[in-house]
Amino acid sequence: MGAYKYIQKTMQQEYAKRDENYKQRLIAMRREPTVTRLEKPTNLASARSIGYKAKQGFVVARVRVTRGSGMQTRPNKGRRPKRMGVNKLTRGKSKQSMAEEKAQRKFKNLEVLNSYWIAEDGQHKWFEIVMVDPSHPSIANDPKVSWTASQRGRVYRGKTSAGRKGRGITKRGKGTEKTRPSIRSKERKGK
Repeated sequence: MGAYKYIQKTMQQEYAKRDENYKQRLIAMRREPTVTRLEKPTNLASARSIGYKAKQGFVVARVRVTRGSGMQTRPNKGRRPKRMGVNKLTRGKSKQSMAEEKAQRKFKNLEVLNSYWIAEDGQHKWFEIVMVDPSHPSIANDPKVSWTASQRGRVYRGKTSAGRKGRGITKRGKGTEKTRPSIRSKERKGK
């Protein structure tokens, strides 16, 4: 196994056993602000797998998102439904997509490349977001990531992997005819 495989395996074992390192990391993360810029990624193997490089122009941010379905509006017209239809409603957007958008709003000059899960407890989930500065010379001269300069606001348009999953376009071919260009556009066309 390569070095990154060992790192990934260690992180998985820490979470599975809920060992002391994992608990201490959670305690420290709970005290941090919602969006925190980091010097280096917590899980280097995951960060490298989604495009992170240890060079100028790359930024890693840790974002905390509240778990659960969130507050729903209580109906106040007409008859009263028995249970109000307020609890156990699933949002149309994943927690990971919400975390990416929070990071984008905090760092407006950067562009979200991708993200990965870090930790969770009963109340929160944490994700690490890999971001790129499109105007930095080292990014502009790197052909593998220079394309981000032409894709401004990609996180809001569902272009990251979490966004693509939420839009239902991770698959291609038979059975996916009604998912492109988007589910709602297909509904509008009446197909």
